[in-house]
Amino acid sequence: MCPPPALTGHGLDTLDEEERVTTRVGIKEVARLAGVSTATVSLVLNDRAAERIPASTQERVRRAALESGYAPNRLARSLRTRRTHTIGLISDRIATTPYAVRMVEAAQETARRHGHLLFLVSTGGDRELEQEAVAALLDQQVDGLVYACMWHRVVTDLPQGLPPGTVFLDGRPAGGGFPAVVPDDRGGAVAAVQHLVDAGHRRIAYVDIDEEPPPEASGLRHQGYLEVLERAGIQADPALHVRGRSDAAGGAEAASRVLDLPADRRPTALFCFNDRIAMGAYAAARRHGLEIPRDLSVVGYDDQQLIAAELDPGLTTVALPHHAMGRWAVEVLLGERERPTQDDGVVLMPCPLIRRESVGPPSVRDPDRRRV
Repeated sequence: MCPPPALTGHGLDTLDEEERVTTRVGIKEVARLAGVSTATVSLVLNDRAAERIPASTQERVRRAALESGYAPNRLARSLRTRRTHTIGLISDRIATTPYAVRMVEAAQETARRHGHLLFLVSTGGDRELEQEAVAALLDQQVDGLVYACMWHRVVTDLPQGLPPGTVFLDGRPAGGGFPAVVPDDRGGAVAAVQHLVDAGHRRIAYVDIDEEPPPEASGLRHQGYLEVLERAGIQADPALHVRGRSDAAGGAEAASRVLDLPADRRPTALFCFNDRIAMGAYAAARRHGLEIPRDLSVVGYDDQQLIAAELDPGLTTVALPHHAMGRWAVEVLLGERERPTQDDGVVLMPCPLIRRESVGPPSVRDPDRRRV
């Protein structure tokens, strides 16, 4: 079959560099099977045929390419389009964090769904390595960068040379200027503490994390805690805001301090900074002869795998939206989702409350118990 007149005489001059360097089944073989010129194959397989080539001919070319096992050379295509279909993701310690690794999984899944390969570099918080990673990924001509943090934080010392379209994941740049997605930590705390208030609790302790400087989430969750108390007409008691290490032992020690208070000041419910602290609170409750949730209600934060659902009773907690944030970051980077323009480009991803069995009404022995 002769090529359409408009293509006559173009011959191999119309072939992209992509087809010239293909080392597997070649474009000539596809042209032979389809009964068309190599120029026609090039236009069809590079989606440039438009209305110049009949739909039936385009279908025949694509079928011949599929049946012959023809595959384009991605390197050559990147030379033509100036796109490599790769994304760089730079993180501090995210790759070794079990409850945050879902961000990487979501980012990788989303990149793959849109025809991109994800390159992950975990720097361990080393500033020099981070700077080298940015330079190396840009040398590889990645189509964009995602800068990911292990936990919600404000990034004050940005690596040099970040491309303008870089997306921040689970962190936000102090000076703004980049799209970013972080968990709505304050909103998650509001949901958790409101759940306790709705159950009838009025003496609610916040078992916070003891770190200097305190993480961004600590203050935001405290704000949510105080907001609910004020709205419910409950006077916040400073003695019910305690801090402990971010592990079960630290949680047990901090929870014990409020459970040792006199009966009229002792909390009937604990809101814990994370699930590991909540796990320690369970141990403290047992040592004090208290049963959860009959004598003490407990809510955690993170919905950490192998902790929250495995405790007995199952821990009511707030889930961090790691998967949703990872997907959002890549979709924004690839232009599949509109970039945020308000609030310095920072999007707050909702943190849903996961209800299990660790919350109940205050004990009948509690003189402040009220009907709800």
